[in-house]
Parts: sequence; structure tokens; C-alpha cells
Amino acid sequence: MENDVAIELEAMLEKAQPLFTTESCCIYKVPHQFRQSNEDAYTPVLVSIGPLHHGNSRLVTMEGHKQVYCQHFIQRSEASLTDLMSCVQQLEPQIRACYSEKIDLTVDELVKVIFIDCCFVIELFLGDEWVINDVIPSKSWMAYRVMQDLILLENQVPFFVFEKIYNLAFASRLNGAEFPSFMRLAFGIFKIHNHQGVSPPSNGRTIAHFTDLLRYLYLPPSHRIPSRNPGSLVLGHSASKLVEAGVKFSVNKPWHGIGILDLEFEHGILKIPHIEVDDFTEVRLRNIVALEQCHYPDDHYITDYVSFLAGLVNRDKDKDVLINAGIIESIVSGNDTSVAKLFSDVDKNTIVSNVNDSYLKICDDLKAYYKHPCHTKMATLRRDYFTTPWKTAASIAGIVLLLLTFVQTICSILQV
Repeated sequence: MENDVAIELEAMLEKAQPLFTTESCCIYKVPHQFRQSNEDAYTPVLVSIGPLHHGNSRLVTMEGHKQVYCQHFIQRSEASLTDLMSCVQQLEPQIRACYSEKIDLTVDELVKVIFIDCCFVIELFLGDEWVINDVIPSKSWMAYRVMQDLILLENQVPFFVFEKIYNLAFASRLNGAEFPSFMRLAFGIFKIHNHQGVSPPSNGRTIAHFTDLLRYLYLPPSHRIPSRNPGSLVLGHSASKLVEAGVKFSVNKPWHGIGILDLEFEHGILKIPHIEVDDFTEVRLRNIVALEQCHYPDDHYITDYVSFLAGLVNRDKDKDVLINAGIIESIVSGNDTSVAKLFSDVDKNTIVSNVNDSYLKICDDLKAYYKHPCHTKMATLRRDYFTTPWKTAASIAGIVLLLLTFVQTICSILQV
């Protein structure tokens, strides 16, 4: 009996395979500890891209639209449908290896899903007038929602697949005004997030997919990326507490070239780049943080940013400090009470191995500033006696009266 069990176990182990290889995998099922706090932030609402959400009954309606887009792509492609499909078939093993989950689709099924989804996205990005009567461009809310679905970590196709299909379809027309490279086309589509004006990557740097592209646009240019050191970001005091110690808040250099990660603290002023908080800010941040946790465990710059703001803004009066300083602009539907907990919610359950060295220095400098007794006393003086014109006038009048009384007393003593 024992020999039979051993033989059975040995046969089972021989068939065992890892779910994914570290080198190839770049598209992940978001871990449960992140999903449980907001499942909807990782789940497409209108359109599935790739195999992880394919077949979801809520997304079936869009399949017909994707097929229409695919049909038009084939019609204007220089390559035949056979050549295009062969291209995807050859890439199928590489595509499958990019996913952290086992894909329960046959080779032919996966090839068809990937091909249709890629054609749909490429046509959507090219945005020709022929689809003016199609439901997506004719409904602005739907076009916006589709674009939000395209940045979800679980809703991705590897970037190299788009490039291969695109290059094969438009080989003779590439790099012209009508057909730039797919990389430049994608950069144009996501330009609303490119506040720093960063260029497409070079020197061997690749983009894994659209979630990775969004992260790339938020990172500083390679020559400005801060070093990292072991440690954790412990701010110690929230925004309202820092104000009590005399710290001032300001928008950091509101001109082109400054990204959301560019924080500075000097001369008692904490400068933070402007950020719009809308209904999809949490979705974007959550998916980039999930990507960093899974794929960039030693270079989680966006996670550091979220952790810093989570320590800074953890109650409504902290949020008010940043809103009044023009740092946060809340355009959340209804009211902005959720702004106070947005960053702390996104930061929950994250694991860090090291942190942004410039943020560590800011934390240390803020703690030192807060502890300095002169700063606290001056802040108390300003808060209690100089917060309004009337208080300022009354305080000045009181000081003048006190000085006059002192002078009068001295004169009386001298006369005696």
C-alpha cells in the first residue's frame, strides 16, 4: 500500500508545474488582501481585455462592438487575416507565460481572444471617423469608462503583442502622421497622465502593458529617480498637526515637468504637486500599487507616494489643509468626505522592502521641525493672536498698550 502511494505521489509530482515564471509574468490576479477592501476597483465594468475576465456575463454586451472594430482593422490591414492570426499563434506560448493564473482556454481559443481584443484596442486608439455612429465614441461616458477598464491590472494583454500585430498590419505606413509607432500612439492616448512630458522608454526599458505604461508616466525621468534605502515611511504627524507646529503647505512648482511624486520640504514649507481626486483616482492608484506589489517589490515608488499621503491625510481636517492649500482638488461625486480615507485605503496591506530615500529625508526633517520648541510656540502665537484681521489689530493694540505702560512706569521711577 505504501509503495502504491509513493508511486502515485511521484507521478503527480512529475506533472507538477509552476503557475508562472518570474521572468515572463507581468499580468497578475490581484491578491485577495487588496481585493477584499474594494473588489470593484480591479474589475472591468464594460469591456474585458485578455483572458482573465473573458466570458464574464456582465461584459458580454461589448463583445459585438469588439468584433465590429476587429472587422474594420482587418479590412484596412496590409497583412491578410491568415498572416495576422499566424503572428498571434506563434506568440501564444509567450502570451500564456505572461499571466500569473492558469488560463483555461485552448491554444485556438486564447489566440482568438487575444487577436480580437488587440484589434479592438488598436482601432479604438486610431479613432477613425468611420465609427462616429458607433456607441463608444458617441457616448462620452462609455468612452471614458472603457479607457478606465484598459488600465486595470487584470484586464491586460502584453504590450509586445499589440506592437507585433500593429507593425505587421501597417508595415509600409509606420512612423508617418497617420501611423506612428504603437508606443507613440499609446503615449498619445494616455497623455492626460503625462504631466512631466516623459518620452517613450529607451535603453532597453520595456513597457509590459497599459497599467505599466501608466506607472511609467507617473515616475520621474530615469535621471531623476531617487535612490532607495531600507526603512519605512513613518511621518509621525498628520497635516493638521504639522500646521500647529508651523509647517506651511504649498503646491510644488505648478509648471510642466513636475510629476506627482515630486515632494519637497525646506524652510518650513512642505511642497506637494497638485492632484485631482475624482471618482477613478482610487482605481488608478490601486491598480498601480497592486502592480508594484506583484512586479516591482524593490521599486515601489507609487506605493511610497500613497503611504506618505496616507500618513499625512487621515481625517477630514487633514484633507481640508491640503484642499485649502490648492494641493488636492476634489471633484468626487456627491461630497469629498472619502478623500480623507482614500490614501489610507489604498495603502492597506502593502508590503515594502525599502523606500524612496528623498521621502525618508522629508519624514526625518518634518519630525525634527515638529519637535523644535520655537516652531511650536510661534505657531501657537500666530494661531491664537494673528489668525484674523481683528485678532491681529487687537493683539497689536495690546502690545502697544503694554509698551506704553512699561514706558510710563519707567518714567515714573526715574522722576522719583
